[in-house]
Amino acid sequence: MSEQVPAPTEVAAEVEAAAARLRGTGPGGGSAPPAARDMYLRLESVGKTFGSVVALDGVSMDVNHGRVTCVLGDNGAGKSTLIKILSGVHQNDSGTLYVAGQPTVFGSPKDARDVGIATVFQDLATIPLMSVWRNFVLGREPVKGWGPFRRLDIAAGQEIARRELGMFGIDLRDPDQPIGTLSGGERQAVAIARAVYFGAEVVILDEPTSALGVKQSGKVLKFVRDARDRGIGVVLITHNPHHAYMVGDEFVLLKRGRMTNRWLKEEVALDELVAAMAGGAELEDLAHELGA
Repeated sequence: MSEQVPAPTEVAAEVEAAAARLRGTGPGGGSAPPAARDMYLRLESVGKTFGSVVALDGVSMDVNHGRVTCVLGDNGAGKSTLIKILSGVHQNDSGTLYVAGQPTVFGSPKDARDVGIATVFQDLATIPLMSVWRNFVLGREPVKGWGPFRRLDIAAGQEIARRELGMFGIDLRDPDQPIGTLSGGERQAVAIARAVYFGAEVVILDEPTSALGVKQSGKVLKFVRDARDRGIGVVLITHNPHHAYMVGDEFVLLKRGRMTNRWLKEEVALDELVAAMAGGAELEDLAHELGA
């Protein structure tokens, strides 16, 4: 497959034009149907094995601009492997990954970032004792001056962090405060807003509400909705069908590495989603055992 797939560096150079054509904003793209115009990321029958262990088998899904695709499954379902393929940590062994219509194989996480795929992992990859604004611009710090006189533009970095977080409803009291002093939901907001600001076409969120309380989980789901409303494609990885149903537009259910169901929101009710994820027969047996 690798002989037929463009190198990631070549794909990165073509992605912007391809995305414009698919969205109908580039030459010859004005009459594209909505599904084709909005499509940015597609998996077709993607599989991954580790020796004799089948981690993923035949997974297909689409990620469109301005829509939330929820990937649900219990522990061991293959969600982590899927994230790593989408973020460039692993390469798929079978099937094809398309980015803006181009078949693509990522050689590293940098290749994924270069084509606009940002991943927010559970640990958020933040530095707790570093200020909020430094975490926000980390690796892409604004500078001023020229040549040997180039230096960090602190005022610009603070203003960027304050403005972008404000768009997500976070009123930053002091951009110099350590990010470790923020709540879990606020740190999630920083990570999401950072990805959006630096040009992400797709944001992948790895169990963003798993360690949060009810109120903070609600705030994070609002940030997910806000990112969607700003035209970003969102992949929400979760084992909580109630959270997924609140914000999701499409649902993909994984069990032991295989895709067992795939629905649009209008095709499935919440109780059906819960039953499918828990296993209808298993759920009934458990209710019977508990006397419910």
